Amino acid sequence: MSQLSVRSLSKVFERNTPNEKVALDGLSLEVAKGEFITVLGSNGAGKSTLFNAILGKFLPDSGSVFLDGEDITWQKDYRRARSIGCLFQNPLRGTAPNMTIEENLALAYTRTASKSFFAVHKKDSAYFRELLARLNLGLEDRMKTKMGLLSGGQRQAASLVMATVAKPKLLLLDEHTAALDPATSAQVMDTTRRIVADSGLTALMITHDMELALGCGNRTLLMDSGRVVLDVSGAERAALTPQALVELFRARSGHGLSDRTLLS
Repeated sequence: MSQLSVRSLSKVFERNTPNEKVALDGLSLEVAKGEFITVLGSNGAGKSTLFNAILGKFLPDSGSVFLDGEDITWQKDYRRARSIGCLFQNPLRGTAPNMTIEENLALAYTRTASKSFFAVHKKDSAYFRELLARLNLGLEDRMKTKMGLLSGGQRQAASLVMATVAKPKLLLLDEHTAALDPATSAQVMDTTRRIVADSGLTALMITHDMELALGCGNRTLLMDSGRVVLDVSGAERAALTPQALVELFRARSGHGLSDRTLLS
């Protein structure tokens, strides 16, 4: 059984207007438990729309979404949040800046680990400290620091721990390193790889960087016009270079690409 199953999903925004946009065009996708998939595509290809459909940010026109065998197509987004962790491009999104690191982690943790809405127990605090120590950023000694006082990279790393602290069934990463400087981006990506691998998480990551897409995870998807036009893994993916990926995309979609930062 797939961890995530997206079946013939379609969505048209502003239908029957001059601004009509086909965002998802009968898209189907099967994701096995423990897979780490990178997702490439131009702006408007449907990448973030796919993520939002999985998160329940809108209702699809047709099709369905199953998570761990359960049909969640019509499930409210706040209920899906118990099983799906998500990290966005903006380090400010998804955290409470006036709450401490510890309080933010407790809020994320108690969504599934406790019947109370919010509580920080000694056992939980020790667990948070252990998780933060793995980041090698010294945040375990700053748990009483407000999130709003952290740098962008520190906040994004802490947000990654928030998104995974309750061991979600699925982790969605929407260009979560794009707003960071190169050195910090590399550090956060290294942390991402370790957390996903150590926890055995099922993850999808949107990126515009072809080298990162081919070097991270175990499967790569290329999207265009609301469809998956290329799906590579195993030996075929391992043998691909960014330029070969460009040629494959051109052949499948009819579009031309010119640089190594895919379709930005």
